[in-house]
Amino acid sequence: MNGYIGIDIGSQNSKGVVIADHSIIAHYTCASGVNHRQTAEKIRAKLLDKTPHIRHIRTAATGCGAKRVAWADDQCSDIQSLARGICFFDNTIRTVVEVGDRFSRVVRLGQGGMVIDFSMNHRCATGAGVFLQVIAKILQLDIGDIGPLSLKSTAAVRFDTGCAVFGETEVITRICEGHRIEDILAGAHHSLAEKIAAMAKGIGLEKKCALAGGGGLNTGLAAAIRKALGIELVIPPRPDIIGALGAAVIAGQKSGHQAKR
Repeated sequence: MNGYIGIDIGSQNSKGVVIADHSIIAHYTCASGVNHRQTAEKIRAKLLDKTPHIRHIRTAATGCGAKRVAWADDQCSDIQSLARGICFFDNTIRTVVEVGDRFSRVVRLGQGGMVIDFSMNHRCATGAGVFLQVIAKILQLDIGDIGPLSLKSTAAVRFDTGCAVFGETEVITRICEGHRIEDILAGAHHSLAEKIAAMAKGIGLEKKCALAGGGGLNTGLAAAIRKALGIELVIPPRPDIIGALGAAVIAGQKSGHQAKR
């Protein structure tokens, strides 16, 4: 059986996916660390161990460290990989929101994962997942706990700043004012969701809409984005590997095979 590998080297976490016979055969996630070349080698080794029965034909790399995957046959952009990956998951998706560590993106799609338009935050980390990581660190919480905790909020705190640095200061101020942790977290989620909704409005929001990236694992953020957009969101079982999945799809297409569903 022929298989195709996608590697997504992110700023904090890196992912690998193997697809074969129109299905995800294996995937692996680890911290990116400071040596992206070694991280890519580690991911490849793990994927090969998981798929000894697969004849691996081609590899494509994406993400900020894609150039460090020297053995990859192809390099593809984050947006292209996102589009192909979400289309593989569900080819009826027409808008996909991705919340990553450094960037948030809203991409409008046509048939076959064709990118029609996109928007992304450029200026400040308050529009990306790192903002939530900063807040979690200040509140001494595990990043995986902030989503469920924020859903317990009864009076979300409003964040007025548009800067991550000042956002940190604002969190400390809210703590000193006696606001509950869950209300602070809900306010942070709502602030990020409002920025994403503004990006979506700029390019035109079309249904179906999906949520991808590591932010898709955050139930509180997903709820805030759903409310801000005013529509239901489709969330893949593993939204964080969609970029790597898309790279694998592109590897299959470069080989002349129809890799998508």
